[in-house]
Amino acid sequence: MLGEILLWLAAIGGVVCMVLVIVAFAANITLMMFRTGSMAPTIPAGSVAVVQSVAASEVGVGDIVTVDREGDLPVTHRITSISPGAVDEERVITMRGDANAADDASPYVVRTVRVVLFSVPGVATAIVAMGDPVVLGGLTIGATALVVWAFWPRSPKALRARSEATRNEATEAER
Repeated sequence: MLGEILLWLAAIGGVVCMVLVIVAFAANITLMMFRTGSMAPTIPAGSVAVVQSVAASEVGVGDIVTVDREGDLPVTHRITSISPGAVDEERVITMRGDANAADDASPYVVRTVRVVLFSVPGVATAIVAMGDPVVLGGLTIGATALVVWAFWPRSPKALRARSEATRNEATEAER
């Protein structure tokens, strides 16, 4: 009974994961992990944010966005000003971290940005830990054990007892 419950929970979890991957792929959604506190207290260090890639023309002042920087890590800050770029799809945005006293040193010329949909504080360490070989090995061994247990041949006596119990339940239901 417990094994069947665990198998159902694993199956449901697998389906949920597959649906989330499809939705994330279709909607250009990714995760961003925050190492610094430049966006605190809104997004403290150690948080994970769900971000969606959008055209720069779709964001406004006050939005929290992630922009890519050539040869450097991306930066996620709040937009303080927006002006048109050299072409229609381009924008020049100025940003500042909520914990910072001044705007970033130079504006960013962008065509697309990743807007922060929401964030969850404190889960970055758990996500990073999931990439640890020991954790991955443990999860793999656990999943393997569950699958082996589920499909391991049962003794003929246990199969007969289960079959008889099922027949008895069906007979009771017919009465």
